[in-house]
Amino acid sequence: MPGNELIGKEEESQVADVMKRGVLFRYGFEKRRENIFKVAEFEEKFARYIGAKYALAVSSGTAALRVALAALNIEKGDEVITSAFTFIATIEAIAEAGAVPVLAEADSSFNLDPEDLEKKITERTKAVIPVHMFGVSAEMDEIMEIAKKHNLKVIEDNAEACGGSYKGKKLGTLGDIGCFSFDYVKMITTGEGGMVVTDNENLYKEAIYYHDHGHSHKPNTPRGEEGRVHAGFNYRMGELQGAIGIAQLAKLDDMIREQRKHKTHLKERISLIKGMNFRKIPDPNGDISAFLFIYLPDKEKRERFEKVLTEEGVETGVFAYWHYFSNVDP
Repeated sequence: MPGNELIGKEEESQVADVMKRGVLFRYGFEKRRENIFKVAEFEEKFARYIGAKYALAVSSGTAALRVALAALNIEKGDEVITSAFTFIATIEAIAEAGAVPVLAEADSSFNLDPEDLEKKITERTKAVIPVHMFGVSAEMDEIMEIAKKHNLKVIEDNAEACGGSYKGKKLGTLGDIGCFSFDYVKMITTGEGGMVVTDNENLYKEAIYYHDHGHSHKPNTPRGEEGRVHAGFNYRMGELQGAIGIAQLAKLDDMIREQRKHKTHLKERISLIKGMNFRKIPDPNGDISAFLFIYLPDKEKRERFEKVLTEEGVETGVFAYWHYFSNVDP
């Protein structure tokens, strides 16, 4: 994912704008910062781009998941179903909330299998987290139907498909709440960072409280004097990250456009080779085309194919190891 490769003068200019005023904290210091709030601007522009009513910038994608779970009041003993094939942060956030992660199978898109999702539901299940893996959406129509049937909340983990869509709607806006990551190897990067989006005002308020030590953020009230709603943590994004995010977001559509062009060309050529098969993509029009996955008949052919591509200067990889624990200490 190319965000880090396209850091340039736009990001430098945004960061310099923050450094010129010297206020790196997102709240307060209005006079000194001349009422320039980069994180707030990033949130506003991101919400508009995604098509959500509310967006809250946080310190990481993992923080976004944890804040989303807190906003939905997921707590000790609750079960949260997610895909067995995901980055570990999804599981960590559930466990950190005191809830029980329940793993369902992945389908041939590498995303949550709706059929197995329904099999895993119990009386303790409170939420489901579909993860849009490697730039491609899960089968959201089926997942949302199952969630509605069983009265479950839906948190979209969209760390790996920022800018993608499903049947014309941006990923992250189909469930109750959506989570994004802006770490160094994501579609857009702020170095470290994340975003929580929702159309639900109450969830948005709860997310704000939780991500900033419970501060209520009453208008026209000095910070610290407004009181706290409840306990929370520090998952705030800083102004430097917000500034970089503004510049990166402006490049996102161009990145996706270029990736789609290259992926289409590669798939057309590779499909002419006998024995090559591609991953299932629930909505090809919404694929951000950050990855091209190829199934080969056996390990020997895969390794030979990978060797040839490497010799030609084409970067390849077998990603299963990154998302797999062979053993977890009790």
